[in-house]
Amino acid sequence: QLQLVESGGGLVQPGGSLRLSCAASGFTLDYYPIGWFRQAPGKEREGVSCISSSGGSTNYADSVKGRFTISRDNAKNTVYLQMNSLKPEDTAVYYCYTNFLGIIYWGQGTQVTVSS
Repeated sequence: QLQLVESGGGLVQPGGSLRLSCAASGFTLDYYPIGWFRQAPGKEREGVSCISSSGGSTNYADSVKGRFTISRDNAKNTVYLQMNSLKPEDTAVYYCYTNFLGIIYWGQGTQVTVSS
């Protein structure tokens, strides 16, 4: 069964860092682009970043550009989102997702809270 599992969220002070992980099971990540989106209470879902299957191409939302870095380790079947210089407005549930044979899959999400 295809599954994506996010981890690494938590409570961090403004200016702090977190690294989120997205571990895949039931399929091999190698051939698929992976993305992250976030959902904050009362706000629309926002695409945060995505990475190509090879890792050679990445994209970022303007709101996180220069602060977040997406990467992948295909040997570990895992994609990462390094988040630095976190701001209170980054508070949200973060989800990773992929398009597998025309079907969008995402995990259960991991909560990121940025607060002093």
